[in-house]
Amino acid sequence: MRTTDEVPVEAGTADATPPPRRPRTVLAMDSAAVDDVFPPAVRVRLEETADIQPPHVVREFSSPQARAALADCEVLLTGWGCPAIDRAVLDRAPRLRAVIHAAGTVKTFLTRDAYERGITVSSAAAANAVPVAEFTLAAIILGAKRAFPLAHLFRTRRTHRTGADLDRHHWIGTRGITVGVVGASRIGRRVVQLLRSLDAEVLLYDPYVGDAEAELLGATRTDLDTLVATSDVVTLHAPDTDETRQLLDARRLGMMRPGALLVNTARGPLVDTEALTAHLVSGRIDAVLDVTDPEPLPLDHPLWNLPNVFITPHMAGAQGNEVGRLGALAVDELARYARGVPLNHPVLLEDLERIA
Repeated sequence: MRTTDEVPVEAGTADATPPPRRPRTVLAMDSAAVDDVFPPAVRVRLEETADIQPPHVVREFSSPQARAALADCEVLLTGWGCPAIDRAVLDRAPRLRAVIHAAGTVKTFLTRDAYERGITVSSAAAANAVPVAEFTLAAIILGAKRAFPLAHLFRTRRTHRTGADLDRHHWIGTRGITVGVVGASRIGRRVVQLLRSLDAEVLLYDPYVGDAEAELLGATRTDLDTLVATSDVVTLHAPDTDETRQLLDARRLGMMRPGALLVNTARGPLVDTEALTAHLVSGRIDAVLDVTDPEPLPLDHPLWNLPNVFITPHMAGAQGNEVGRLGALAVDELARYARGVPLNHPVLLEDLERIA
């Protein structure tokens, strides 16, 4: 199948066109995930694009077979469960030129040594952003509709809602609401795009984004205090760093409007759990939490049983058939590398400190 970057060969010139280069590639990931990450059609493309070196899947780099594969390896195609790629591993891979990650963050296994040796790094985080953003939009719509507390009442009483059940909520539905997006990450940007389908105003806080860029995305840039104080929904899409830890602390949680909805599909430590618990127990705000701090919460934690809190098991990211999207993006990047064209999803050294 021809990609959009390939140019048709003119008649009579096929013999002059060299065949596509197939870089020697080692898969470094959990073997149990390989079939999900590379479903049949993607696996065919992978094997057409790369010369896969045996052993076909590496879980550690110390075995004789792995050492032999590393010696000739030009590309490491990594995924969940990839062992650390440190200086010692790089010393055993003198021909390594690219690390292409068929998952999200590379910070859990890749050291700066790779960048210092001029190795190109790519990630499929953009593919993982798709289901997280979709999950977030669904959480905003259902949370704004008060589906979770009202479903709890319905399940408990097994009778239809009453006017009083609706009256206890400050507002219901998405019409005319203000949604505050914290973090213009890949996920945050996609959430802003999806929010265009709603009759909602979108505010954006990200210290690395200016007014003009926010406007192009479809949001109004503002400071974090203004965002939490004026938004009906606050949705978090920032990385977990020293700078962002407890970004929503007791003071900022206290600034949220009564009846506001907090959605967290990012990382639990972005929020002060103790302060959040007090606001949720009182019923002052609602929350949809795909992540918590700690994760999971203790068995006796009060958030488990609150009707205004919907907790999911860190599932917003790629699951099931969504995982194949990660492998497809990684193979696209590998094909671009093989053709000698710039990668679409590079992970740059200067961005490493502020990404997830």
